[in-house]
Amino acid sequence: MIRGIDHLNIVVADMGRSLVFYCEVLGFTKTKEAHLEGEWIEKIVGLPGVKAHAVFIEAPGGGPRIELLHYHSPEGVALAENAKANTRGLRHFALRVDDIFAVTATLRAAGVEVWGEPTAVPGGVVKFDEGGGGKTLVYFLDPDGVIVELAEYR
Repeated sequence: MIRGIDHLNIVVADMGRSLVFYCEVLGFTKTKEAHLEGEWIEKIVGLPGVKAHAVFIEAPGGGPRIELLHYHSPEGVALAENAKANTRGLRHFALRVDDIFAVTATLRAAGVEVWGEPTAVPGGVVKFDEGGGGKTLVYFLDPDGVIVELAEYR
């Protein structure tokens, strides 16, 4: 039986840059850190010679942890198509916020390219039991091209 989502994984090119982005810009907290190496991790990920650095972060309001993972070896590649919303596969994750306009302004002040303006989802498109109000969304990219969505419920 599935009990819930344990964590999400984001493979990063530069751990320091990603920690600044997620912790200083978005307000996540670093909770754990580990060096990954040896036969056990090679069996799990299906790659020989794995040497990696993992840092777990958590959002201020809780929810699943995010595992930032930097592979020292073997190094991966960035695929430009992954930064497009219509590419197949896991494409984005959403962060619930209280003030989408304030968070969007913070992102822009930090030099993050936000895709347009926060936009209200038309009533009746998707109904969630979130107090009967509306939903506003906006997308942006993290430093490694991962699509992140901000979601505000009213």
